[in-house]
Amino acid sequence: MHRREHITAVMLVGHCDFGRHHVATRLPPALWPVGQKTVLERLLVHLAEQGVRQVAVCSGGLGTLLAEPLRIPSGLQVSFLDKPLPVGAAGCVRDSVCHQGDSLVLIMSASITSPPPVDVLVRAHRDGQSDLTIMFNPGFSDARDIGVPADIYICDSQTLELVPKAGYFDIKEGVIPEMIRAGKAVRAVKLPKPVGNFRDWREYLFAVGNYLEGDPQMGGDLKLCRWANSATVWAADTVYLDPSVQIHGPVVIMEGAHISKNATLIGPLVIGRNVNIGEGSLLANSVLWDYAKIGPNCEIQQCLIDNHAVVPPNTVVEDKPITCEAQGRLKSLLNTARIVKSHARKLRAALQPQLARMSARLPSGLRHRDAKLLLWLAAALFVMAFLWSYWSGIVELWSIWQRSDEYSSGLLVPFLVVYILWSRRNDLVGCKIRPCVWGIVAFAGAQATRLFGLVYTYSSAEWLSVVLSIAAILLLLFGWRFFRKVSAVMLFLCLMLPWPSRIQTAVTLPLQRWATSSAVFCLETMGYNVVQEGNVIHIGNASVAVAEACNGLRMVTAFFVISGLVVLLVKRTWWEKLIVFASSLPIALLCNTTRLAITAIAFTVVSGEYWEKVFHDFGGYAMMPLALAVVVAELWILAKLTTPPTEQETIVITRQTQ
Repeated sequence: MHRREHITAVMLVGHCDFGRHHVATRLPPALWPVGQKTVLERLLVHLAEQGVRQVAVCSGGLGTLLAEPLRIPSGLQVSFLDKPLPVGAAGCVRDSVCHQGDSLVLIMSASITSPPPVDVLVRAHRDGQSDLTIMFNPGFSDARDIGVPADIYICDSQTLELVPKAGYFDIKEGVIPEMIRAGKAVRAVKLPKPVGNFRDWREYLFAVGNYLEGDPQMGGDLKLCRWANSATVWAADTVYLDPSVQIHGPVVIMEGAHISKNATLIGPLVIGRNVNIGEGSLLANSVLWDYAKIGPNCEIQQCLIDNHAVVPPNTVVEDKPITCEAQGRLKSLLNTARIVKSHARKLRAALQPQLARMSARLPSGLRHRDAKLLLWLAAALFVMAFLWSYWSGIVELWSIWQRSDEYSSGLLVPFLVVYILWSRRNDLVGCKIRPCVWGIVAFAGAQATRLFGLVYTYSSAEWLSVVLSIAAILLLLFGWRFFRKVSAVMLFLCLMLPWPSRIQTAVTLPLQRWATSSAVFCLETMGYNVVQEGNVIHIGNASVAVAEACNGLRMVTAFFVISGLVVLLVKRTWWEKLIVFASSLPIALLCNTTRLAITAIAFTVVSGEYWEKVFHDFGGYAMMPLALAVVVAELWILAKLTTPPTEQETIVITRQTQ
């Protein structure tokens, strides 16, 4: 048996990627709670009890967030490795154990609720006499069937010599093919029971449920108690349970929770600290985090309730995450409507004398227009209320523009809209203003879209309601004629919004495969000897991994913005503009393929983290001039094809003779 002090554990922390994985909170999954501890803290305690002394936690810039709430067990040396650039799972392991010497390396996801004993993993690795052992969960349909991967690997440190010293490298698509080519042994092992690894909130609920139905070790202030006919109830001493409450375990109730009368709790169920459950409510197969509040007569099934989230009375929710953020935005919207309604008359009465004085000081031609002044003032107050109501959503959009490469171009769209409107100011000023009552109907529809997004936690619907509300306000204040002139600009404003998560998930992998295959085709056309393995391109002695971030979606969104701006500024026919805008997609794919091919060729000449950072950060920006050149060439070709030649008339000059 390998000595425990020579085992180095590497824990991989996934990003809180909300759009793709539909998570319910901004916390990374490693910090989601199981009982009174987070998943990461429970894993560290488990490894310390198993005798492991060296642990490296790898994340993409989340080290400070992960370390702050942790209570690290004594005797355990934990280091946090932040990787600002995508290096892949194997790249993280490479950078974590490069100075650890000869040891066994235990690689595992930081989102595991029921980790297996280290002895079991080491014994399976040694008995199989393999260089890399991949752990699988047991299958559910057949006892002999290997289920899904458990996100656990174990290998000798010498195996990591196959990982390049720099660059992106994954385990499945990088290490395993390299090991097979090198004649190394790779073995799959089925574990005795599921380890409870998860990536999104649904898998989290499933993992927590399996953990509670096993032999959980709660510890802390939670004590196993008997409640009616259920023997699997863990509750703290400070919990209030009305005698009429019905519990069918397994159920965990943490300190400060208040369960009102006639409530029904059906496990597996976890109720966090200071949670309040109203009278007559039913909760089943769910997890409620701290300070959540459930109103009376609610029915909650298969849900994850975020910290401080509030579920209104008589609400039925099934298979949905409920976030505090969504509840806060809904409350803000209702408060805005309530304040405007209650103070509108008081505000008009208070401002009427001031408006009369202002009108008296105006020239005679502009007097007696206090009604219009009041209209403009009301419009300004309405816009201010609109911004206040949507402020949290605007801040969230700003955060996405800042941290997401795919949608960073959305930050430019509002400023470009202002520029476009300014360039059309002469045409817009001459438009007669006639407020339209249909704007109220349109605004109600926009708020219904927002309410749908709030209730069903579709962020894309909430963001879309921002643009719809702006369009409705313009229709209400300025009328149909003005609205028709700015309708194309409103459509352009939609380009600032992130794509719905389902659409993004559906196109990500096809774009990634297209980027890899097209780059390989270009390299082979230029005469290079190229080998493609999944999303990894081997060219000469270099390997280039086409990561998910390099799939070209960033260029697609950016070139849509560029083409949309060109379409709104140039004076061409509608069908020419449509061709220019539709060409954004092929231009983006062409530029991304060019970038990947050039990067692969460059990696055969230069190496090092500095150059990798240069190509990663600035490679996409270098394609912008190419895209603009293609668009300009496209407009030139359309002009040549559609503009008829001018006819030259013969001019006869005569001289009158005398």
